[in-house]
Amino acid sequence: MERTSFIEAIKNSYGFSGPKIFLGAGVLKQQILPEATVNLSLRMMTRHGLVTGATGSGKTRTLQLIAEQLSSAGVSVFMPDMKGDISGLAKEAVPNDKLTERATAIGTTYTPSAFPVEIYSLTGKLGAQMRATVTEFGPILLSKILELNDTQTGVLTMLFKYADDHGLPIVDFKDLKKVLNYLTEGPGADEIKSDYGKIGGSSAGTILRKIVALEQQGVDHIFGERSFEIDDLFEKVDGRGVISLLNVSDIQHQPAVFSTFMLALLAEIYQSLPEAGDLDKPKLVFFLDEAHLLFKDAPKAFLDQIDQIIRLIRSKGVGIFFCTQLTQDVPQNVLSQLGNRIHHVIRSFTPNDVKALRETINTFPRSSFYDMEQQFTQLGIGQAFITVLNDKGIPTETVVTHLAPPASVMGPLSEQEYQQLLSASNLYKKYKDTIDPQSAHELLEARMKQYEAQNTSREIPVPAPRPRQTSTTRTSTPRAPRKEKSTMDKVVGSPMAKQIGRELVRGVFGVLFGTTSRKSRRGIF
Repeated sequence: MERTSFIEAIKNSYGFSGPKIFLGAGVLKQQILPEATVNLSLRMMTRHGLVTGATGSGKTRTLQLIAEQLSSAGVSVFMPDMKGDISGLAKEAVPNDKLTERATAIGTTYTPSAFPVEIYSLTGKLGAQMRATVTEFGPILLSKILELNDTQTGVLTMLFKYADDHGLPIVDFKDLKKVLNYLTEGPGADEIKSDYGKIGGSSAGTILRKIVALEQQGVDHIFGERSFEIDDLFEKVDGRGVISLLNVSDIQHQPAVFSTFMLALLAEIYQSLPEAGDLDKPKLVFFLDEAHLLFKDAPKAFLDQIDQIIRLIRSKGVGIFFCTQLTQDVPQNVLSQLGNRIHHVIRSFTPNDVKALRETINTFPRSSFYDMEQQFTQLGIGQAFITVLNDKGIPTETVVTHLAPPASVMGPLSEQEYQQLLSASNLYKKYKDTIDPQSAHELLEARMKQYEAQNTSREIPVPAPRPRQTSTTRTSTPRAPRKEKSTMDKVVGSPMAKQIGRELVRGVFGVLFGTTSRKSRRGIF
């Protein structure tokens, strides 16, 4: 009787009418029931989601399973490859006994498949180079990467404000250092003091040291031109959405860098896309693996802006899925926006683990079929507690699910296969070479040379001896010529330069509310 009631409850909860993703089959009292099909509605994926679980519980393979089916449904996917071990999405798996057994247990036939994949890298070593200009990135996100305090962040914001007002594109660190030098030790020091405020030598020195430190670590490659064009995330191959992987395995020791870059990328996506309303399926699903890195030591303003973009980006047809070990890794205001939940096993070895487990259970709809606390700690690899939103936005029945196996290789490509994939990529070729446009460095160099030349021309010559005067002829001492204002003096003194200009409204997301757009884009849709 309980078995029948369980199957009926799961069918009623997860039997969506529109397009859907097949996750697996329900489990009751350690028995897998193929009739209790568990799905995820494509329409509700813009209500965002959360995938959690202990290390080794199968989170990465769950992401792989979802990404595959999104691609098959024509939905583009972006996801980070934290350890370089999911490039196997580009190659169909070889069936074996374990895969066949898992598929049979949930009532399906295992069908291997490969998927269209593009691989990106922040260093350019492991994939197509992803870049953004410093101006696009914005002062607050850059401050997070540089690990600046509030005072230093204020100074950096002032530099961006000055650059915006004076038409100085800050493309890379070379430009940023030039602006910093110009406004602290160069001719611009007095100008910025009168119009914007004084820059302390200590703060300027700290910012410069942090920039140099990142340059020494090779991270400066992410700033420059050609900057990444969001359109490239929406490519399709034979009707299937491209899965874009950002391989960050070579900068794992710099989590603030890649997590903040992904956030900036998400903000650019928001800025670029038109309003779409409720769609039958999303345009893009964006996975944020190791999500706790985004929120670590983040100021309140930063968290508020993340909350804002989570709320707003749904209307652009974009779904965001956070992936981390514990529900508690995600702030409450963000967690409340995540309607679809997939929770793998939670280990309860310590008092803190037990507390975290109980808090996680409280986020699930109560189930009459499970002792939630006991069941959570007994989940096997590739099993998860699931609740998602149905077509009406109501949370579904909580169910332990035996998840379907991915159709592609569950691991990395071989070195040869990886290189072949990169060689065949047009995007790898497109972003390979760096472009050095005229920017703040060149403009300020020219300005400083002009300033020095004008100062040299202003030098007062040593006066010649006065001619001897006679009683009949008297020579008047010539009056010194009036100093002509330099071009810089005229510009600085003009009403236009004195006007502060438009307010800098980047906020936390440099490009989300940025005053400088990347470039005119062709329509995506």
